[in-house]
Amino acid sequence: MAMIETKGLTYTYPGGSKQSITDVSIKIEKGEFALITGPSGCGKTTLCRCFNGLIPHFYQGEMKGETTVAGMNISEHPIYELAKHVGLVFQNPENQLFALSVEKDVAFGLENLGTKRETMREKVDWALELTRIYDLRERAPYELSGGQQQRVAIASVLAMQPEVMVLDEPTSFLDPLGARRIFEVIHQLNRTLGITVILVEHRLDLTAKYTNHIIVMNEGRVVLDGDPREVLQSEETRLIGVGIPKATLLYQVLRKSGMKLGGRLPLDSEEMATALKEVLVDR
Repeated sequence: MAMIETKGLTYTYPGGSKQSITDVSIKIEKGEFALITGPSGCGKTTLCRCFNGLIPHFYQGEMKGETTVAGMNISEHPIYELAKHVGLVFQNPENQLFALSVEKDVAFGLENLGTKRETMREKVDWALELTRIYDLRERAPYELSGGQQQRVAIASVLAMQPEVMVLDEPTSFLDPLGARRIFEVIHQLNRTLGITVILVEHRLDLTAKYTNHIIVMNEGRVVLDGDPREVLQSEETRLIGVGIPKATLLYQVLRKSGMKLGGRLPLDSEEMATALKEVLVDR
């Protein structure tokens, strides 16, 4: 059974004149690291809101089709039930931080789940250490920089160790090095704990190598869905305006120019360097 599945999902916001997403049918398996990408305004965030029940329970609007998460139909289960299985990190951290200290914000979800105090302490410290904000635990979130606030938001979801983590451009406030560290942590959790990760991101240079499933959206519809290497070498992906990794583009340019590069399509600079090294060794 898929961890997340949508069938013919269509949604229009209240008062909206056009559909935000149209006839979306996707399947994300348990333990996958799925990347959702596409131009701004293509419906990525709206789709994520369906995964934890914000649509249709908070945003009313008009929804057609079906969405199941961990075997639960989102229309039949309230947000607090879905929250036990799905953690959502918003693009703007200010939307989910409200406590008087970082530590209390990270503990909030666990408190609502009725976690024992000793276990809560362990999980909060673990999440703070992973996101490198342990030394900020007593600070008020409003005193922090945007990047630090984003780390707090991520830590608050990590602490609950949900079956599914949905991250809507979670590093938009971070520099490339900070973003890379966060993605490495998320990838580690995906590999070691089997957490299903759904990441909305346009910086594919930093993220493509971690994924095993890419979904490309355009104008509210899913236009490509599958293996990262197959999707990223598609001409349609480039024409839509997806930020294809530079290493992938370089590989394609060199192949077209006649260079005999073997191996798989590279998703980052390290894989590209390996492909070039093999060519030089053969010569």
